[in-house]
Amino acid sequence: MEVINTIGRRKSAVARIYITEGKGNITVNNKDYKKFFPTIQLHNRIMEPLVLVELTNKYDIKANLNGGGVNGQAEALRLAIARALVKIDPEYRSSLRSNGYLTRDPRHVERKKPGQPGARKKFQFSKR
Repeated sequence: MEVINTIGRRKSAVARIYITEGKGNITVNNKDYKKFFPTIQLHNRIMEPLVLVELTNKYDIKANLNGGGVNGQAEALRLAIARALVKIDPEYRSSLRSNGYLTRDPRHVERKKPGQPGARKKFQFSKR
């Protein structure tokens, strides 16, 4: 099997992954993913697509992450892994799609507008 590379994004986080056949090692920015991501919830979020298609110990994943925070990076990595699994076998598409792993979350932080303290918040109004 050749190297398959895909990209995943979430907010301002970008995950570029390279997936090859192997023993199930996941490396993020040259560190083990369990050292890179601090909580078990994030570890589980990353593994969700692999657990769904029962391929946890079949592929090695090397990921380059930048931008955003740890939650955005974990979700970007999850999207990239799901896209790579579809490239490997198109039959995984329906189960990954139905669980929402192939949907790119479009939500971003709304920009701050001039003349007010935040995106939607206004300064206190005084009638008199």
